Amino acid sequence: MKEVATVATLSDTGILPWLLLVGLGFFFGVAYEDFNARMGRRRPGGVRSFPLLSLAGGALYALEPRPPLLLGAGLVVLGGWLALDYWRGMGEVGPDGMQNVGLMAPISNVIAYLIGPVALAGPFWMAIGLTVAATLLLTARETLHALARGIDLAEIVSAGRFLLITGLVLPLLPDKPVTTLTPITPHEVWLAMVAVSSISYASYLLRRYVVPTGSALLVAFLGGVYSSTVTTVVLARRARREPGALCEAQSGIVLANAVMYPRLLVVIFLFDRPMALALTPWMIGLGLFGAALALGWYRLRAHPPPAASPIGAVSNPLGLGTAATFAVLFVVVSVLAAVTMREFGTSGLYTLAGIVGVTDINPFIISLAAHGVGATSESVRLAAVLVATGSNHVFHAIYASAYSGGKTGFALIAFMALMAAASLTAAVLIG
Repeated sequence: MKEVATVATLSDTGILPWLLLVGLGFFFGVAYEDFNARMGRRRPGGVRSFPLLSLAGGALYALEPRPPLLLGAGLVVLGGWLALDYWRGMGEVGPDGMQNVGLMAPISNVIAYLIGPVALAGPFWMAIGLTVAATLLLTARETLHALARGIDLAEIVSAGRFLLITGLVLPLLPDKPVTTLTPITPHEVWLAMVAVSSISYASYLLRRYVVPTGSALLVAFLGGVYSSTVTTVVLARRARREPGALCEAQSGIVLANAVMYPRLLVVIFLFDRPMALALTPWMIGLGLFGAALALGWYRLRAHPPPAASPIGAVSNPLGLGTAATFAVLFVVVSVLAAVTMREFGTSGLYTLAGIVGVTDINPFIISLAAHGVGATSESVRLAAVLVATGSNHVFHAIYASAYSGGKTGFALIAFMALMAAASLTAAVLIG
């Protein structure tokens, strides 16, 4: 019976997986051999060995797939041979004076061996993904080493902190209200902080390590994803220091405020998808309107950009102080929204929406999306969001004028007034 089952397994796989594993082994072998040739090293494996290893792994798996004892035995034999080769290389000295060994050779040979059973056992994308990922990691040696050397230790600690707050702390927090003042739970408070921090952190990393210096509007765009308030203040200060960069500062502030709409839409979507879908045409339209103002003014008035980046260094958004401040604001604003709606009704909620524009509006908007503010209609929540964004534009215009010493001028005030009017008009139409 075992022999019959084995024959059935071999025949049922068809020829396509076998052609795939040979092709992937050949592709990986070409990349591996080219890499070693450029490095001036001789290592076991290559354009002939890797297809044979893939065939051997696939054949041993097909002969006995459950349990794959033959595949495991072949892996032991391959590992022993690679260990002997590694031991032999430790006694040799390369041209650089170092021992002529490395882990890339044994790892690559094992991957080539496993391409075969992966191509036969799983969907094709698994084998293709394994091969492509291994090839990219193998051939991007210089790029990856340069990236590792360019990353500060503080950034590695920040990445570890990000994994800690998302993967460890978040699942442990209770998802039940701990007070009668608000239905917000500790889990939702932390989730809100994680959502906003994740978007800001992604923008921070792109701006620091990817975007080239001097890309004025692109950096302003990422600054808006990070924080439109911070970007407004930084660009206003630059307009005060560098009169020649006035147009870039004005356009960048308007663009950062326009980017606020899609960023808020993403955050709302994480908590209330129907609310986000209802807001989508309004917020996308307002974002495009602001972007058109920024790009039009930049093309009309900008001179050749200077070499300096328009936004200087900003703090990492994953700091504990930042997280604590956001959590406190989120709880306080959610309580205020619930109390205001209960005591003063819709007009009180709209008034609070206008007041929160003076600071970070994320806690207010997330509190609306997470649990609402009691017995309020969907249209009131949507309008309150747009009132808050319109108010935020007004206060950003005030911040820009104050921090630039009035250098940002009437043009920026006019642009921000137009964006605020558009947001408030949308709120009226909805509410």
